[in-house]
Amino acid sequence: MSDQVENGSSPGEEVKDNLKSRGTWLRLAYMILFAVLFYLAEIVLVVVAVLQFLWKLFSARTNPRLTSFGEELGRYLYQIVRFLTFNSEQMPFPLADWPGAAPATKSKPKKRAIRPKAD
Repeated sequence: MSDQVENGSSPGEEVKDNLKSRGTWLRLAYMILFAVLFYLAEIVLVVVAVLQFLWKLFSARTNPRLTSFGEELGRYLYQIVRFLTFNSEQMPFPLADWPGAAPATKSKPKKRAIRPKAD
C-alpha cells in the first residue's frame, strides 16, 4: 500500500497504463517475430547437425565452417531466449549484429572422442 501512496496510482490504474502503452504492444510484436525466427533457426540447427555428422562420417573429421556456424547459431538462439524471457532488452539479429564466434582461448580443453565399446 505504501507504493500506491508514494506514486499516487492504484494497481488498476497501473494496469490500464500498461495496456495503453505502445511499448508493451511493440514488445509483443517483436516477441512474436523472434519466436518465429527461433523456430526457423531450430530447423537450420538440425540441418547443420546432420551435415556435420555426414561430414564426419565420410571424412573422419569435422568441417570447421560448420563448427563455427553452429557455435554462432547457438549464440543466436541463446540471445533470442534471453529476449523472449525478458532477461535482456537487447534485440537479436536482424535488429542487431549477428553473434560472432567466441574469441579463441589460449588453451583449449581436451576433446573426448566418442568411441563404441569393444565387445
